[in-house]
Amino acid sequence: MASVLSVVLSALLVARPGAASDGNAFGWVQSVNTTTLGQYGDSPAVYPSPNISSTGAWEAALEKASAFLAQLTLEEKASMVSGEPGPCVGNIYPIERLGFSGLCLQDGPLAIRVADYASVFEAGVTIASTWDRTMMYERTLAMGAEFKAKGAHIALAPVCGPLGRSAYAGRNWEGFSPDPYLTGVGMEESIAGFQDAGVQATAKHFIGNEQEVMRNPVFLDNGTVTDIQFDSISSNIDDRTMHEIYLWPFANAVHANVAAVMCSYQRINGSYACQNSKAQNGLLKGELGFQGYIMSDWGATHAGVPAIEAGLDMDMPGGLGLYGMVRNGNAFFGGNITTAVNNGTLDEARLDDMILRIMAPYYHLGQDQDFPSVDPSSAQLNTFSPVSTWLQDWNLTGESSRDVRGDHRDLIREHAAAATVLLKNENSTLPLKSPKVIAVFGNDASTDTQGFLNQNDFEYGTLSAGGGSGTGQLTYLITPLEAIQARAAEDNALVQYWLNNTLIANSEMPDLWIPNTPDVCLVFLKTWAEEAADRSSLHVDWNGDDVVASVAKYCANTVVVTHSSGINVLPWADHPNVTAILAAHYPGEQTGNALVDVLYGAVNPSGHLPYTVALNASDYNAPPTTDIQTSGKEDWQSWFDEKLEIDYRHFDANDMAVRYEFGFGLSYTTFDMADMRVEMITVLDQANVPARPERLPVQPGGNPAVWAVLCNVTAGVRNTGDVAGAAVAQLYLGFPESAPPGTPPRQLRGFDKVLLEPGETGTASFSLMRRDLSYWDVVSQEWVIPTGEFTVNVGFSSRDIVLVGNITVIEG
Repeated sequence: MASVLSVVLSALLVARPGAASDGNAFGWVQSVNTTTLGQYGDSPAVYPSPNISSTGAWEAALEKASAFLAQLTLEEKASMVSGEPGPCVGNIYPIERLGFSGLCLQDGPLAIRVADYASVFEAGVTIASTWDRTMMYERTLAMGAEFKAKGAHIALAPVCGPLGRSAYAGRNWEGFSPDPYLTGVGMEESIAGFQDAGVQATAKHFIGNEQEVMRNPVFLDNGTVTDIQFDSISSNIDDRTMHEIYLWPFANAVHANVAAVMCSYQRINGSYACQNSKAQNGLLKGELGFQGYIMSDWGATHAGVPAIEAGLDMDMPGGLGLYGMVRNGNAFFGGNITTAVNNGTLDEARLDDMILRIMAPYYHLGQDQDFPSVDPSSAQLNTFSPVSTWLQDWNLTGESSRDVRGDHRDLIREHAAAATVLLKNENSTLPLKSPKVIAVFGNDASTDTQGFLNQNDFEYGTLSAGGGSGTGQLTYLITPLEAIQARAAEDNALVQYWLNNTLIANSEMPDLWIPNTPDVCLVFLKTWAEEAADRSSLHVDWNGDDVVASVAKYCANTVVVTHSSGINVLPWADHPNVTAILAAHYPGEQTGNALVDVLYGAVNPSGHLPYTVALNASDYNAPPTTDIQTSGKEDWQSWFDEKLEIDYRHFDANDMAVRYEFGFGLSYTTFDMADMRVEMITVLDQANVPARPERLPVQPGGNPAVWAVLCNVTAGVRNTGDVAGAAVAQLYLGFPESAPPGTPPRQLRGFDKVLLEPGETGTASFSLMRRDLSYWDVVSQEWVIPTGEFTVNVGFSSRDIVLVGNITVIEG
């Protein structure tokens, strides 16, 4: 019987500031003896690996890929799926007789890392703080232009794994948000940007890669052979949680026709991600209809034929012993593939599908036509595979050290300013009103003293990016102190500064004061994060809390700015002398200029938090698994027992107070809302909508019926202040009581950024798809719309709800 969606919309005005299934029988199971529905921990086998489809956006490109495949020898086929040393971070060797110039794969999510004269853009968490779809797209469109100009075919970005299950995870800043909806939008827009620029995007890391500790196995050398002492951490995730949280943004990526997906290091329910057939064959290529190729993370391949049959299409970086993936002198792929086909261990048809998947996006994006050669300077900068390790000459041509930055500095400045989140602004401290005496404090304010490649933590210098493969090599950096001095000069103001945190934290401020008491004290704090390590604390680094306490004790107008990888607890936020707080995250090369634009009011801040700031670090659930007390090879286990309750879902489900809620952000103006409306859109008879989607042939993103828009919601937004500004309207959906236990109280299902002049009224629009109104049913293995009353909450954050309406679904 069909369900009926009807609007019982009571657009109620809420008094501001507003209110504060386990597992599955057919998906992940705990053991073959389990009788209780809902257990998980083992990964069922799903074979064979699905072939690329002949329909869809890549149909014409697939014909070219098939013609290319038909000309390859078996040895060339093996080469096409096997990474080798070369000028880029990852390399597929050229086949000169066919005019194929090879594939260049380069990091990363905020810059083309192994390059000179390239821009360092804002980080993923930073652009997510804009809550602006257009800016998300603009960022990667510009970044993709730089990748292409440097000769990189494939960008190893964007990131939705880690999603952000744990506030401590070392790579959260590379991605967007612990909310799957916001991250899903970030993925789709970012992929469109890269691929519109002619560069293949790579959605990573698939899947459950939610901590850095024990992401790789630990090898023990017993004197004769190197063996595994511990397998990597196993992320044990039930089926509903997998679909509604961690797979959600990857579905957006596949829906955007992403070229590649990178499988992750850790195990998933006991099986390594890059040879997990349930994840790769079942979820990604099967359920989501992914048409591109799965590449391994660097060193995440632990087998040859078993990994291939489980869905892995490309081994990276291949035969480089540096990553521990080589056994007995041989890479898992390469010549072993030739041997496997010849002896019948591997069906050549599977190898052919791997190549078709690799080459279809290559032709679809026109990379066979006048694509720039790899910049020769990349070879000199690439420490992963020096020229001496190359197995053949890449015949690098063209200009070396190409300057590909263009006018991107202006875009980076605009985005970083729009991403800055104003958390506190007592007595309208900001924007600054031409102060004459400015005091600057903190080791984050000034020039980096240890170079421009942010690979390691450093004490002195502003933090514009994190570390590891996700970082960037700066060609210049506009620091906060430099930009403040330049702007202050326009007012003939005096700027004094103290940059040693140890000195500041242990000093009585009157001993440091300049002759005149400062009009404002600007304190700059930072928090480092990097690949291969999780954060040990959620406090700011380098005695930052003590620095604030020392300054605010004597300065009645203290403004604090954080440059951070993400979540920080802010114990000084309620200090009466801390009058304003700005969270700027990792803004890229224009950090100082972007910040001054906000401080002085050239830009009205419109950033909003893409996560929750708790009162205490202990309030967050799901910390990384950092220690085990046993010695079994497979004993590193991480049970995702919090299920759907990560970030704001956790705080809402447990009715916990927070310091700043998810979606929070202040402005120099004020906004209000009114007049919520819901328009039902169906392909049926205006009312009857089946609870379960029509079973249509799978397309990229899965069943197309799941992506159908069922209703549009609009709300009027008015600028009630006297400054032009952008409001971020947010829609949170509360599910009916008939939804399975564990359904979060509210879930983000839409946002819209509306720029308004003083007194102007605009319209925020939200489209709700079937997926948005559904939960994942673990028994039927479908997205199901529950019956009952949905609550439609529209406001300016997850707890600042202004309008409430209802959509009722009844059995019909």
